[in-house]
Parts: sequence; C-alpha cells; structure tokens
Amino acid sequence: MTATTSENFRLQKILTAVTVVLFIVKIMAWYYTNSVAILTDALEYTINVISGFIGLYSLYLSSKPRDYNHPYGHGKAEFLSAAVEGTLMLVSGLIIIYEAMNNLRNPHAIDKLDFGILLVAATAAVNYFTGFLAVKTGKRNNSLALIATGKHMQSDTYATIGIVVGLGIIYFTHMLWVDSIVSLVFALIIMISGYKIMRTSIAGIMDEADDKLLTQVVETINSARHTNWMDMHNMRIIKYGSILHLDCHLTVPWYLTVNEAHKEMDTVETIVKKGFGESVELFIHTDGCMDFSCAICTKTDCNVRKEAFREKIHWTVANISTNQKHRLN
Repeated sequence: MTATTSENFRLQKILTAVTVVLFIVKIMAWYYTNSVAILTDALEYTINVISGFIGLYSLYLSSKPRDYNHPYGHGKAEFLSAAVEGTLMLVSGLIIIYEAMNNLRNPHAIDKLDFGILLVAATAAVNYFTGFLAVKTGKRNNSLALIATGKHMQSDTYATIGIVVGLGIIYFTHMLWVDSIVSLVFALIIMISGYKIMRTSIAGIMDEADDKLLTQVVETINSARHTNWMDMHNMRIIKYGSILHLDCHLTVPWYLTVNEAHKEMDTVETIVKKGFGESVELFIHTDGCMDFSCAICTKTDCNVRKEAFREKIHWTVANISTNQKHRLN
C-alpha cells in the first residue's frame, strides 16, 4: 500500500465512523420531533452510511497490489463505489419525494422543534467539515471514492441547512406544510448531486478521456521541453482509482543509442512525476526522427540535418493525442 492509498483508506475509515455517529443523531432528532423534513434528512443519510462502507471496501481493494488477474491494479473499484453511491442518492431522493407528498396531503404535528433544530444544525457543521476534508484529499490523491463521499456529505450539509431554515419557519409560523415543501426541494438537490457522481464514475469505468488532466500533463511537459524531443504523439491516460497510467510516443534523434534514448524517457518521467506525484505510471515508446522531422526540430548541433528548421510545433491536447508524427505541410 503506497503512502497515498494508505492516506485515502485511513481518511475513509474516519468518514465512515463520522457518518454512523451523525446518522444516530439525526434519528434521535426525528424521534423527538416527528418532523418529515428531519426524517428526510435521516433517510438520505442512510445512504451516506451505506456508501461509506462501500467506499471503505473499494479503497481497500484499490490499495491492493497488482496481481496476475489485475495487471493494472484494483483501482477501478473506486469508480464502481462512486456509481453505487450516485445510484443510492437517486433512490433516496425518490423515497423522500414520496414521503413529502404523503405528508403534504396529511400533515401531522411536530414536537420539540427547538431541540430538533439544534441537533440537526450540529450535524450540518460536522458534516461540512469532514466533507470538505474528503474532497480536498481526494483531489490531491486522485481518489474518486473520496471525492464522491465528500461531495455527498457537502450536499447533505446544504440540504440540512435548508431543512433547519424550514424548521425555523415552522417554529415561528406553525405552517406545517412548509415541512413537506422543504423536503421536496432538497430531494431534487440530492438527486442532481447523485446524477453528477454517477456521470463521473461511468466516465471513469469507460476510460473516457479527461481533457482537463490531459491539458495539465501536456502543459507540464511543454514547460520543460528538451531539444531532443522533436515530437510527442499518441498520448493516452487511464485512471485506475488514484493511479494514473500514461503512455505516449516520443520522437528523438535517430542516431541516439538505446541508453541515450532511455535517458530522455527518464527525463520526461521525472518531469511528469514532479508535477503529479508518485501515483503516476508513465510508459514511453521512442521513435527515431525522419527527414520531415527536421523542419520542426530546434536542435542546433545536429550534423545530419536534411532540412533547415522552419517552425516549432507547440504541443496541445489535440495534436499530442493523435497517432501520427507531426510534420509541416
């Protein structure tokens, strides 16, 4: 287990423990108040508890070393975890809408509202802080499971704040129908968040190109580009949980020895890992330059040049992803 995956797993254990405690507090608040809005909050939070354990298991799997059956590791488990969490959020939103509509037709009395508001507000504060920590760590370590858990907890916080506001209105106005309206509004917010998490997880499962990440990688390499790197193409990135697998073709002078070409590859790898940390695996295939490469080659100490330098091609996501060596028309 690497330092990154160890940190992810340790934080997920803390998040799971926090969700269990907060769920108990929310159930207590509903028991004392009999509010459907608080019941909405508690029902939705059961998803947090379930997904917390699912996320914990997925991070455990993703931290396992690669083996014969999983040569790229087990990181895809994080995408499956996020997909399950997004699905559960959609289902919980539908359940909440059903309960709110029933209560709207047949409103019932709410008890000890002041005590319930205090309990629910406390859970919101704790929820937001832990969710913020999860998203921050998840983005730093490229962990979709942590990001999904953190965003879910943050969306819960916003929903809980709205519920607290709605309960405050009920407390001062005694308009019981507000209880159901608040539940309906935040059920829709929860479902939208669930859809976004599902969309991201499916993109990861299908190895959809991450344009933002590709742009960052290309800009990092461009900023430290060497004269021996005439061309780079066929770059691809696959995310396996917190691990990034990059492969590309690098065009170097044809007369370099194997050791010299390998040194250029090591330099590219060092630059990428410096920018993206230890959770990067880079596979580079070297190509020898062709006569048409001279026109885009900035190397000044070449004794076999066939053509004068004309123009340097700036690498972008569009041209570095193609499977063709670059040349001027």
